[in-house]
Amino acid sequence: MREIPCHIGFIMDGNGRWAKKRFLPRTAGHLAGLKALKKVILGCIKEGVRYVTLYCFSTENWSRPQDEVNYLMGLFSEKIMGELPFYNENGIRLLTLGDISVLPEDARKALVEAVEATSANNTITVQLAINYGGQREICQAVNRAISEGIMEITPEVIRAHFDNPEVPPADLIARSAGEKRISNFLLFDSAYSEFVFCDKLWPEWSEEDVTAVIDEYNGRVRKFGGLKQ
Repeated sequence: MREIPCHIGFIMDGNGRWAKKRFLPRTAGHLAGLKALKKVILGCIKEGVRYVTLYCFSTENWSRPQDEVNYLMGLFSEKIMGELPFYNENGIRLLTLGDISVLPEDARKALVEAVEATSANNTITVQLAINYGGQREICQAVNRAISEGIMEITPEVIRAHFDNPEVPPADLIARSAGEKRISNFLLFDSAYSEFVFCDKLWPEWSEEDVTAVIDEYNGRVRKFGGLKQ
């Protein structure tokens, strides 16, 4: 019987290389990547995946050229609410993951409004990891617990103090564009994730690629430190 991962994390890599191959500015790659993102979400819905986390903008991405950062912030502010019919027609609930308080006001406002406008949707939950870093996530959770007077830090305490503790750990993490590293993504919640690394650049992804990574996931044996029964 084919097993469907409950939660898939996607490290969306290769937008810039996709644009360079076509002699286009990097910003064109990010726009194409947004279109691929919608196809991937639809593929996850078709497969029955319940949670998706998309690595949209890391805490390290601020070091990119300012015009590229500005363009990405503009995508968040201009495209998020513009896609509201797509979210609602497909039952997509949006959440943000990471510190969005430092984003430009229009981007931050659009993200907050999108989360609120999709809060009743229940087909799939999509976390947008924006200004997100796995190390910071763990430190923030520990500091929240300490501020509440909790003296003993356990894995359960850390998870309970995440931004969205109701979202389960990732069963599968897929990365595009041939890179084979985790890049500070879901460090705590990837403890027993399966990893799939794909050569295809992110803007080239489609629903069929979701099926392909789930097929590869089904070829793995997950033992969680024990023995397969």
